[in-house]
Amino acid sequence: MRIISALTALGLAVAAVAAPPPPVDEAIARRVRADVEFLASDRLEGRDTGSRGHAIAADYVAGQFRAIGLEPAGDKGSWYQQVPFRRASFDKPPRLTLTIGGKPVVLEQGKDASLRPSVTAKQIRRSAGLVFVGYGLKDTRFGFDDYRGLDVRGKIVVALDGTPTGLPSDIAAHLKSTKDEMAAAAGAVGFVGIGGRGGRAGEADPVQRASRPRIDWVDSAGRAGTTPPGLELIISFSREWAARLFEGAPKSLAAVRAAVKGKGRPRGFALTPTIAVEADAKWEDFTSPEVIGLLRGSDPVLAAEHVVLMGHLDHLGIKPNAKLGEDAIYNGALDNAAGVATMLEAARLFAAQPARPKRSILFIANTGEERGLLGASYYANHPTVTASSIVGLVDLDMPLLLYPFTDVTAFGADHSTIGATVAEAGSSMNVAMSPDPMPEEAIFVRSDHYMFVKRGIPAVLLMTGHANGGKAKWKDFLESTYHSVNDDLTQPIDWQAGGRYAVLNYRIARAMADAPQRPMWLTNDYFGDLYDVNGPRRPAGTPRRP
Repeated sequence: MRIISALTALGLAVAAVAAPPPPVDEAIARRVRADVEFLASDRLEGRDTGSRGHAIAADYVAGQFRAIGLEPAGDKGSWYQQVPFRRASFDKPPRLTLTIGGKPVVLEQGKDASLRPSVTAKQIRRSAGLVFVGYGLKDTRFGFDDYRGLDVRGKIVVALDGTPTGLPSDIAAHLKSTKDEMAAAAGAVGFVGIGGRGGRAGEADPVQRASRPRIDWVDSAGRAGTTPPGLELIISFSREWAARLFEGAPKSLAAVRAAVKGKGRPRGFALTPTIAVEADAKWEDFTSPEVIGLLRGSDPVLAAEHVVLMGHLDHLGIKPNAKLGEDAIYNGALDNAAGVATMLEAARLFAAQPARPKRSILFIANTGEERGLLGASYYANHPTVTASSIVGLVDLDMPLLLYPFTDVTAFGADHSTIGATVAEAGSSMNVAMSPDPMPEEAIFVRSDHYMFVKRGIPAVLLMTGHANGGKAKWKDFLESTYHSVNDDLTQPIDWQAGGRYAVLNYRIARAMADAPQRPMWLTNDYFGDLYDVNGPRRPAGTPRRP
């Protein structure tokens, strides 16, 4: 577990304070409750991306934005940015022919291998060789260049899942999530990921996970959110056929895995099989809205910059194939009606102040988070304000409002000055900031804010912490309630906690908006150096100036 370096010099505690935070105005708690009760009601049918229930929820949020006094900041003067989604599937299974030792073998889709349906190429007719590329990593800071000496242009790369041991969890998760981008940048036309250790007992075969329809955004230029340009083929192989890809190669897959278990770094080499693919995708296009409201800043210069508060509005919809009488609605009360409700209350608090903040504030209710952070990804790539004007962001996702929290965790706090801002705002409310209690989960790269980090914008995800009984509440929620029909209004939700979370987020965003300097990456921060090369920096460990 890494200590948040930006706070060390400040002498700020990272454990929960002993005294409970003072209660907030009961009216704030009531308003948060009213918003959650509407957004998590059965009538909204789980707010699935592109569904009627999500559209109703979006209209509700837009109506609240109007009542608060915000300005519409979507497309063409509206409250909305309609995200162009595409669902891709196959009418008939694609034909995958693997040639090994000169003998062609037709693989069964969904059993031997699975081709992921493409949202950018409706018809695929492609034959290609394969190249093993080790972990498939290229990263200057850590000295990774698994493509060195390999020609993968026009080929399908085969990479071990995971990363070498010893990396910080958030960086390891980032590298794992961008392997396809590295493959495309090297000129590959396809990507295959295989288990470096052969899979765990009871783990589903990878082809089972890749056989489902795929949803992504596709813009007017034909760019897709999660498919790097030029990468046509994403294929998963069963364990048996993954091993056979290495027939005739310098090393077998078993030998490669043995080296990995010994903490070795396997070098890449060409594989002898080739694969031919014939596939025809079926597409269904639809839209789902981001909802965007603006509170214009008061400073003649700083008002051109924007601080963002956001939370995802979508959830998982209705349980398919539910039995008669069974609860089938994924209400998403805490994930993430609570995040959106507290964002709305923070907006009300901004609007109620006699003086507006110096910088402008954007409030965004995202769609498609449960589909892979897709709405935030689309907005980050197609912002409705000048991209460079977005200077910092706080993501409100799944605050666990089941106990009187006394601490919070700001995932990503040790990368930028926003960490110190969160700590100072929390201190003003007797709420401490704690380090990441579960670094193995790499939560920093698993919510909407990460899409903005990839555009060079300092950002954090704020969650209620593990102190004052929070650890047990989080454990129980993740084991029995998370992404289930149990995340509904029958939970013993602590509405005072919801009010405190809203006030805290208001204070964080207000401090960011009124500070003389925009949020900055810390000196030598990995993500800042990767995505915001020329941006301003603050040395790690230096205190904020008032």
